[in-house]
Formats: sequence, C-alpha cells, structure tokens
Amino acid sequence: MADLMANEAFSCFVFYGVLLVLKMYTVAIITGQVRLRKKAFANPEDALRHGGLQFHREDPYVERCRRAHVNDMENILPFLFLGAIYSMTGPCLVAARVHFLAFAAARCLHTVAYLLGLRAPTRSLAYVVAQIPCVSMALQILVAVAAYA
Repeated sequence: MADLMANEAFSCFVFYGVLLVLKMYTVAIITGQVRLRKKAFANPEDALRHGGLQFHREDPYVERCRRAHVNDMENILPFLFLGAIYSMTGPCLVAARVHFLAFAAARCLHTVAYLLGLRAPTRSLAYVVAQIPCVSMALQILVAVAAYA
C-alpha cells in the first residue's frame, strides 16, 4: 500500500475520491433528514414507526434529494474506477490534479444545483463539465493500454 500511495497521482486521486464519497454520504443523510422532516417514507414499516401509513408517500423535495443521490452514484462510481486506473498510467501530476479537481468541483456544483433547484442550465453545465475529465481519462487509459497490446 505504501508503494501505491507513493504514486503522487494516485494519492491525489484518493484524496478527491474520498471527498466525493463523503459528499455522497452527506447527500444520503440529507435525503434521510428531509424524509423525516417531511414525513414522507418510502416503506410502510418506516411510516408506521413515524406516525402511520398516511406517511407512506412521496414528497417532491424528498424525491429531488433522492435523485441527486442516484445521480451521484451514476457518475461518481465510474469516476472512481477511471481515476484509479488513470492514476496508475503515470500521468503528469498537474494534469491528474486538474482532472480530479474539475470533476469534484463540478459534481459539488451539480449537487448544490440539484438540491437547491438552481435555474437551468446550471446543473446541466456542471454535469457536462464533470464528464470532460472522465472522457479524457478514459481515452488516455485506452491509449496507455493500446501501447501494451
């Protein structure tokens, strides 16, 4: 493990990857707290525990929070795979840091835009900006692998 962490690009990736996972946990906690505050539970047993079956219902803001969390899973999990492999291809540390920082910042903006319902196209632009480093990393991984094929 010490050898892997000596790879500066990988260490940088780990830093941003952990921040993004913590952000995902935060959105999950926010979703749960909003469910409690709005008394809008996805499962009947939860509704019964918190006041009755009338609270087994959907709420627009709970659904917004849930969609933000699902969107994180759809985008951050591929980043974690791509970033780990990319960082092992020996990229320039500055380039790697730019990739990781751009993705993390765009995903944070995306979450804020989602949770606060910011005007379009804020969320869409954040999504696109986050995809650019992922596509770049994927292409560089393919080039690195093709060199060994």
